[in-house]
Amino acid sequence: MRIANWVGIVALLFCLAGMPSPSGANEDYASLKQFSHVLDMVEKSYVKEVERKELIQGAIEGMLKNLDPHSAFLNKDAFQEMEVETQGEFTGVGIEITLREGRLTVVSPIEGTPAYEAGLKAGDTILKIDGEPTRDISIMDAVDKIRGPKGSEVDLTVLHEDENKPVTITVERDVIPMRSVKTQGLGSGYLYARISNFNQKTTDDLRKALNKQEKWKGIVLDLRNNPGGLLDQAVSVADMFLSRGKIVFTKGRVDQAQMSFSAEAQEEDIEASVVVLVNAGTASASEIVAGALQDQKRALVVGQQSFGKGSVQTIIPLQENTGIKLTTARYYTPNGNSIQAQGIIPDINVPYLPSDGKQGEEGSVLRERDLEGHLISQDEDTEGEVKKEKVLELLRGDNQLRVAYELVKSLPRIQEVH
Repeated sequence: MRIANWVGIVALLFCLAGMPSPSGANEDYASLKQFSHVLDMVEKSYVKEVERKELIQGAIEGMLKNLDPHSAFLNKDAFQEMEVETQGEFTGVGIEITLREGRLTVVSPIEGTPAYEAGLKAGDTILKIDGEPTRDISIMDAVDKIRGPKGSEVDLTVLHEDENKPVTITVERDVIPMRSVKTQGLGSGYLYARISNFNQKTTDDLRKALNKQEKWKGIVLDLRNNPGGLLDQAVSVADMFLSRGKIVFTKGRVDQAQMSFSAEAQEEDIEASVVVLVNAGTASASEIVAGALQDQKRALVVGQQSFGKGSVQTIIPLQENTGIKLTTARYYTPNGNSIQAQGIIPDINVPYLPSDGKQGEEGSVLRERDLEGHLISQDEDTEGEVKKEKVLELLRGDNQLRVAYELVKSLPRIQEVH
């Protein structure tokens, strides 16, 4: 829409209201006039000819970029990718990124993806993409450069959080399946359930996994390196473990941003003891689940402080299959704690120790090959028991999981004492 039309609409609204313009109207008009003047000067005097549509789109992108790291303009390709990403799969390397103090930072790699296998870690700073510096880059531009056709490669120059010298990692793009739930029986009625992100299938997939056995004694719910996803899926996952009480509420400037979600008693509610694993890669929707179960005294949270993304982004469609991703609210745990920039503080802090015994990155060392599959497969095992060697191998390389497993077995006795 042309600037002249914007000014005309503003004036028309004031006339229709039958009242004089408020005091701020003159300032608004002056700002629009200034913008229109600059636009006109660029069109007439810039060294090369630029289409007005391109200039206005650039202005919109700049406006949204200056709001916060998560608001952005979505062009046709980005808008389509945003829709696809929450439904099933996309082509890329498999990392969630954000801007931290102006630096392009990895929130977490998605398990089993090219980025994960190539060694990218939560907290890594991406300094260059294909040799081009990322300074002052927007999130959407970065996503645009990192994604590409299956089989093509992208060079990422990264600075690992625990190192002083950057390294260039070549990653081959692939189709990233958004299979978000993987489970592994631990024997004797205990289950390890890993949620890597929240998409449209997460609740159904977790429910199917849990229904493989009539009654679980305990569940280790692993949300480490989970960058988030759909709010409604986070709410429904939390609801599986809660029969009443608040799960999360949001506060924003418009009525639609004021939301509150509470648990409802269901016949299939899970009553087993629960330990939740979190780390610096646990963000957004995964923090909602951890915060709800922690505040409601339903689960013990173990690991390290989470990422701290406590804001809600709304996707607003625009004309020509474009849209904007706009931060519209902050969300709060049942006790009214804002997660923004603080994160979830574990009940028991357990630093991650690599299998070599040296303290290192926070995160899960579990890979796709370490797991039985996204749903339990117990056909080979008598009476539903998994082979002991497989469980020992799973626990051996992950000290946080070992602690969580011991705690979930002890929780009933601990709760009796209290």
